[in-house]
Amino acid sequence: MSAIWRTFSGEPLKAPVKKSVEDAIVRETARGYKLKVCIGTDSQVRGAETEFATVIVFLREKHGGFMFIANDKTRQRFTIKERMLVEVAKSIEIAYELCDLFNRYDVDMEVHADINTNPQFKSNEALREAMGYILGMGFAFKAKPEAFASSSCANKMVN
Repeated sequence: MSAIWRTFSGEPLKAPVKKSVEDAIVRETARGYKLKVCIGTDSQVRGAETEFATVIVFLREKHGGFMFIANDKTRQRFTIKERMLVEVAKSIEIAYELCDLFNRYDVDMEVHADINTNPQFKSNEALREAMGYILGMGFAFKAKPEAFASSSCANKMVN
């Protein structure tokens, strides 16, 4: 992913995202924390532009968490279903890049999709395909309302 990754405070990561994630895992486990990582993407359409925010959320069991964030923008137009699937693709891209680290360090990882499980919502049209895509890659999957990485964390980074 060519995006520029940063911390929540806005500080750019000092190394490529994969190295930064590995450093974070090593540092946090050395401090005695059991980690879980949740990856999600959300987007916001403003006029002709769509902004995406992808987050890597590190949860320290019973000790809060922190996240890395990357934003990117496009002028490409999407239907709501296309936009939901682009969000999922961005999350899977980074999950796939990092999954060997999570396996090596025995860190649980979930991909969160900002897709509503309620059929009354437009985003629900993308649910079956997104689930198939994520589960087909061998990743754990969460949708709304459990998908806090995309619907809360990433959402705050595009609003």
